Amino acid sequence: MFYVVLLAMVAGFLAMRLYSVLGKRTGHEQPLPRTAEDRPAIAAVPRTVDATPEPREVVSRNIEPRAEAGLRAIVAAESGFDVNQFLEGAQGAYRMVLEAFWKGDEDELGYLAEDDVRAAFAEAIAARVAAGEVLDNRLVSIERAVISDASVSGRDARITVRFDADIAAVTRDGEGNVLAGSLTDAVETHDVWTFARTLKSSDPNWKLADTDEA
Repeated sequence: MFYVVLLAMVAGFLAMRLYSVLGKRTGHEQPLPRTAEDRPAIAAVPRTVDATPEPREVVSRNIEPRAEAGLRAIVAAESGFDVNQFLEGAQGAYRMVLEAFWKGDEDELGYLAEDDVRAAFAEAIAARVAAGEVLDNRLVSIERAVISDASVSGRDARITVRFDADIAAVTRDGEGNVLAGSLTDAVETHDVWTFARTLKSSDPNWKLADTDEA
């Protein structure tokens, strides 16, 4: 009986020693993984959004300052008006009118020009024919076309364009002999033409209303 009590006392002593060692943390233990609920929330980093650059005002090199107010009035009266398209059309008309005049095609001029201008062209063509002269001209290039003025009066709009062009001009007699000029030497020309149109009309074409030299 004594030995049984003694063994029980020894076992109790050993158990207390094991608890005193195993129940303490030494600081070298690996930390337990945290659950999702215990983990600190990760702060969202705000994304930077590139600011949209402000549109820059485009200054057209094909419009002189004094024409700007008139062009704005034309756009206000007819929102479909486009300056670039007009200038392209004006350059096409410049070529067509010159070629029609050089060939003496009055029907084509009647389609492209207003009555006063067509009459002036017809008079010049008649004088040329009476003199027995024939024009053998070539429009080499249009170096520049600039809107120099624009205006609106009621529904009548007028736009003036300055053309800087190179033209090879030759005048021949009835037999084809050269009287003046040369096709190998282009001459710089500076013409100021005014085109007119009734805004909001069914006819979209601008007609030549006046011609002058710069």
